[in-house]
Amino acid sequence: MSTLSLHTYQEPDAVRVAVGGELDLSSALVFEEELRRIEETSEPPLLVLDLRSLKFMDSTGLRLILSAHARAINRGRKLAIVEGGEAIRRIFRLSGVLERLNVVDAPVGARGY
Repeated sequence: MSTLSLHTYQEPDAVRVAVGGELDLSSALVFEEELRRIEETSEPPLLVLDLRSLKFMDSTGLRLILSAHARAINRGRKLAIVEGGEAIRRIFRLSGVLERLNVVDAPVGARGY
């Protein structure tokens, strides 16, 4: 069983979710439920997924991030992703989704998007 940690921070113009551990099939439900809870209760104009502490992500995690991105667009909001380590950057690069997502270097940089 994989371990996933989620820490949510309310910032003046955004909600930031720091994701750590492993985002895969076994942790997907927890991740999805937290994102939907945030989307429904706080309605942030900007949601930042901070993946700097994420050690592993499989295609399930990537699919959930792409779904969150689509929901944000449909609701007139923005989703920014702080990409994190090499393993995470690699899955974004290999899957060819970097052009579709708003990837930033740091949470502070996310405020400009």
